[in-house]
Amino acid sequence: MADAAKKYLGETVEVKEAHKFDVRRLDEFLAGAVAGYRGPLTVRQFEGGQSNPTYLLTTPDRKYVLRRKPPGVLLKSAHAVDREFRVIAALGGVGFPVPEALAFSADDQVIGTMFYVMSHVDGRVFKDSSMPDLDRDQRAAVFDSANRTLAALHTVDYTAIGLGDFGRPGNYFARQIARWSQQYDASRTEDIPEMDRLIAWLPGAVPEGDATACLLHGDFSFHNLLVHPTEPRVVAVLDWELSTVGHPLGDLMYHMMEWYRPEGIDVRGTLKNKDLAALGIPDADRYAALYARRAGIRLDGNLAFYRAYNLFRVAAILQGVAARLRQGIAASADAAELALRVRPIAVAAWAEAREAGAI
Repeated sequence: MADAAKKYLGETVEVKEAHKFDVRRLDEFLAGAVAGYRGPLTVRQFEGGQSNPTYLLTTPDRKYVLRRKPPGVLLKSAHAVDREFRVIAALGGVGFPVPEALAFSADDQVIGTMFYVMSHVDGRVFKDSSMPDLDRDQRAAVFDSANRTLAALHTVDYTAIGLGDFGRPGNYFARQIARWSQQYDASRTEDIPEMDRLIAWLPGAVPEGDATACLLHGDFSFHNLLVHPTEPRVVAVLDWELSTVGHPLGDLMYHMMEWYRPEGIDVRGTLKNKDLAALGIPDADRYAALYARRAGIRLDGNLAFYRAYNLFRVAAILQGVAARLRQGIAASADAAELALRVRPIAVAAWAEAREAGAI
C-alpha cells in the first residue's frame, strides 16, 4: 500500500525554492515540542496542496505532515493554518476522525511563516468520485461512511469542545458571499461576466432559515477524506483551512458537487451522467435524505441556490490560485491549469442561479 500522503497530495518532490526553510531550526523546534520526536529529519514537499504548502517529515521512527502559510503577500483571512490546528485538536479530543494535532508555531523565526505539525495517517484517497478500483459494495460503503462522517461533524457540540468563538452563527451565506466576492475582486485577473452577475444576485437570494449553525469543514470532498487502507470507511478528514461555524447545507451541497459539477472542468471527474445504480452510489436525492436523517435537519426546497453558491465559491477560490501563480508562490505545478477552470465554473454557477430564479 502506497503512503496515504502520496495519494492525498501526489508524489513528494524536493522542496521548491520559494518554499525552502532551515531544516535544522525545524528539527530543533520539533525536539522540544513533539513528544517522542527523534531526528535526523528529512523533508520533502508534496506536489499538491493549492493553498498552504505541505511537507512530509520523515524520521527513523515516524512520519509527520507539516502545513504552513505560504510566503508572500496574502489575501486577508486566507491560509489560516492556526484555525486548522485549533479545529483538528478540538475534534481529535472527542474522537472525530482527524490526524493528531502535535505542534503549532506562530514564530516566523522557525521556518519563515506560521505552521503546524500533525500525525501522518495511512489510508487511501479517491480523487475520482466514481472510485473505479472498488467493487459495487465497497463503493457503496465508502459513500455511506462519508455521509455518516459529515453528519457526525454537523452534530458535534462545537461550543462544548471550545470552539464557541470559531465563527458567528447566523447569516452564514450572506457573510460567505461577501467574503468570496471581496477575495475574487482582490485577485481578479480577467473580467468574467457570470461572476459579476453572481456577485450581484447571490446576496438577495439567500433562502430563509440561515440561522441554523454547526461546525463546517468547508472543503468536504473525497480528495480530503482518507479511507482505511483495506476497509471501506473514513479514517481521517484532512485540510481544515476553510472550517468555520455556519449552515450545514453549505457543507452538504459542496460535498455533493460530485453529483452536479459539469463534466470536463475538474480532474476528479463527476458523477453527472454516470449509471449510479450500477456503481452502487445513491442518487443525489437519496444521499441528501440519508444525511438529513442522520444530522436531524430539514432540507430546504431551493437547493439550486446552494449549488450556485458553492460553484461560485469554488470559482473565487481558484481565482486566488491564479493570482498566487502570477506572484510565483502557488504551491502546485497544476496551478496554471486550475486557473483556466474559473470561467467554466462561473458559467455553471450562473446556470444553477438561473434554475434558482435569477434573471
